[in-house]
Amino acid sequence: MGIILDVTDLHIEFHDHDEPETVVEDFDLMLEEGEIVGIVGESGSGKSMSALAIAGLLNRHALKKTGRIMFNGDDLLTCDRATLRSYQGDEISMIFQEPMTSLNPVKRIGWQVEESLFIHHPDIDKKERKKRAIEMLKAVGLNDAENIYYMHPHELSGGMRQRVMIAAAMIGNPKILIADEPTTALDVTVQAQIVELLKKINKERGTSIIFISHDLSLVSQLCERVIVMQKGNIVESGKTSRVFSNPTNTYTKKLIAAIPKIDIGE
Repeated sequence: MGIILDVTDLHIEFHDHDEPETVVEDFDLMLEEGEIVGIVGESGSGKSMSALAIAGLLNRHALKKTGRIMFNGDDLLTCDRATLRSYQGDEISMIFQEPMTSLNPVKRIGWQVEESLFIHHPDIDKKERKKRAIEMLKAVGLNDAENIYYMHPHELSGGMRQRVMIAAAMIGNPKILIADEPTTALDVTVQAQIVELLKKINKERGTSIIFISHDLSLVSQLCERVIVMQKGNIVESGKTSRVFSNPTNTYTKKLIAAIPKIDIGE
């Protein structure tokens, strides 16, 4: 396995106040092919900002980004817009915590799952797009895919909508899937199902996954390696089993102590 993503010295600061505000400082991440890495920390720790930068979704005018995000020989911080767009949603996909704000309420599910194919693979005809969309809906555990294809988001449960989001993100078979708090709005049972689905995607497709969460229990079940962030900085990182069983940083110790019981698994 090789390194698929190399983030070095990522620094993000906002300039929309009187004084610059640093939200991410010296963030480093080397992601291997087929690896699942967790990024944990409380709200405002910089974990989602780091992920949005990797996905090329930080477009605020009053924003400064420095460092390097190397993917496929290109620096995603400095490459031209056309190159970045060619990767977004195809080679690098992202799912968010609340699908109702990400899914278009007036578009049918099938259209939304197919959208990435329409943008990145215009050579694929309508019939083939539909076929692939239904296959992908089935692959994420939506057995009534033929009917769901014609439905609208409000007709589905929260767990089903999140599966649709994963189907839409995976339709182009991306190399990297960024999951930003994908289980936060779901009940415990559905959370476990989504984690198992991500494991399945990783195992069967070899997709590298960056899993962002404040739920350390879920991270322990899914991720081989974990990065702990506080106030924009990485305070600890390493193999999940080591970090969770023998944390060295005071903040990490407090996070773990707040969890009644963590099952690290095998």
